[in-house]
Amino acid sequence: MSELVGLYIDHQMTAPLPVAQHSAKIKLLATDLARSGVFPITTCARVEVYGAESTLDNFDSRIFSGFSHERVKGATAVAQRLAEIASGAHSQILGESYISDQLAKAIELVNPNLPIFQIARLAIEIGRAARKRHRFIASFNYDQIVRDIITDRFLNGERLDRLYIVGAGMLGRGLIRSGVGERFRSTVVVTRNPKNLRKRLRAWTDIEVALMRPAEIGYPREPLSIVVIATTDVNDEYEATLQKALLRLQPRTIVDLSSIPVLPEEAVGKLNYVTMYDDEFLRFIELNNSQLAPKLPLVFSDIEATLRTAQI
Repeated sequence: MSELVGLYIDHQMTAPLPVAQHSAKIKLLATDLARSGVFPITTCARVEVYGAESTLDNFDSRIFSGFSHERVKGATAVAQRLAEIASGAHSQILGESYISDQLAKAIELVNPNLPIFQIARLAIEIGRAARKRHRFIASFNYDQIVRDIITDRFLNGERLDRLYIVGAGMLGRGLIRSGVGERFRSTVVVTRNPKNLRKRLRAWTDIEVALMRPAEIGYPREPLSIVVIATTDVNDEYEATLQKALLRLQPRTIVDLSSIPVLPEEAVGKLNYVTMYDDEFLRFIELNNSQLAPKLPLVFSDIEATLRTAQI
């Protein structure tokens, strides 16, 4: 039997934005890779593939073209790497909560009879347990960052216009439910398909939001509004439509929570456009990581000890 190996690049090896851009490309191949017996991980901060060495040899240059990558070899080393990722120990935001769910969702594409499926599933459980035991939990909070930006932009007690949230996926819905729009006269969810979204929001009997298409935004101009971009599902056509809408609207600030900024800076002219790579975000990340970094050795030791008793 061919030995299990893992090949990877992440934000610790190269700048986060190029990794995120490359990950978006490889993500399109995820289903085909899984059908070939490969476990692919394509998140905003990493591109990683795991499986039998003989299988991965066929994809090596295709997946990591132009990037220098690292390798782990052997079932135990693979399990340890995956468990550490699941714990949040290798995330750009240490202790973040999304990564283990992303791994669990990614492994669903893989044949459950393959060794990599069994090991990855065990590793995810071990990583989650270590995170919980050591309270390796990020204080970094998108809701709080958006609140702080709103507070910073509106210091004089103005009566605010509307809060626009572009996208109603997990992140967008979480922001709405957190109440970040409470200072605004209303919250608007920007969507290309209001009919479908209205069905999904039917269960929200306690929250009132308006739905608008991008082409409807900006009539009239709202300089006391804030726009939060909480989606990565943006093709060229949608980007152009969104850009025109924001230039019409002239909001006080646009906060882009995407790992790959949706709009090029030159496209938004003189509008205040804040991305995950700007100082306001980086300060939050640095604070969170400085608080959790002392726990890293404990998490790593916990995972290693658990794997020793797991008899992989």
